[in-house]
Parts: sequence; structure tokens; C-alpha cells
Amino acid sequence: MKKILVSACLLGETVRYDGKHLAVQHKILQHWLQQQRIIGFCPEVASGLPVPRTPAEIINGDGNQVLAGKASVIDRNGTNVTQFFVDGADRALALCKQHTIEVAILARRSPSCGDTHIYNGAFDRTLIRGSGVTAALLKRHGIRVFNQTALEQASAYLEQIEL
Repeated sequence: MKKILVSACLLGETVRYDGKHLAVQHKILQHWLQQQRIIGFCPEVASGLPVPRTPAEIINGDGNQVLAGKASVIDRNGTNVTQFFVDGADRALALCKQHTIEVAILARRSPSCGDTHIYNGAFDRTLIRGSGVTAALLKRHGIRVFNQTALEQASAYLEQIEL
């Protein structure tokens, strides 16, 4: 039975920048928890960022550009926190390799975990297409990334690869 990486905030852990969580109450997630398949992880906290912390967004690109050294993660105060986000992504990938994880459920819109959309870097709540740093790194290594609104799709994919 394959393990699944899940953003810790989606599991009810108070690790978000605002000191809150995004707990998801869904039968699929509950089933996976009962099966002890889930490994909860927050790349930002794992890299040493505090809770709460100043909100951060990717400037001039998405997670792929951050990993290529062409974009940065800057917090609302103007502090460059890129290395924390890269370190957190590296730690998430190491955990996936350790547990042979092929599926991740990550918090949408996050500069770390966003799978298809992230904020544009202007702190005006405008979304753009792109991935967060952790999502981008996991995708590069063949790990399928879903967000909390796509649990049915993640479950179907998981069933497919476990055949």
C-alpha cells in the first residue's frame, strides 16, 4: 500500500503563515488516515520558518523559475525567503524518496504547495497559472501532485498505479 504525502495544514496542523490550518474533512482523506497511508508535511516549517510568519509570494515566475534561480520568494516585508522554500522542497522530495511516495496532496495556491495556480507576487490576491516550489520539484521527479479539491482524482490515480 503506497504512502501519500499530504500538506500538514490540510490535516489540521496549525502550520500556515497565519497560524491557522486548512483542515479537510473528506471521506477519502479519512479512509487514507485509517489505513495509515498519510505522511503529513509542511515544507515551510520543515525549512525553519516560524508560525505565524509574514506571508510570502513568488516574484517573477513560479516554483519552476525559483528552482532555476530565475525567480524569488519574497515576503510582504520585502525579505527574500527563497532559500527556505527551496530547502523545504528538498526535504519534501527526500521524504518522498524515503517512503517511495508517488502521490502528494498539497494545499492549493501556496507558494510552496500550489499545484496549478499561485498568487502573482503583488500581494493583491490575484492568481496566475503555475506551481509552488515544492509542487514544482515533486512534479519534476515524477510525483503526481493534487490539491485538496481533487481528492477523487488523486484516489483514482492511486488505484490505477496500485494495480
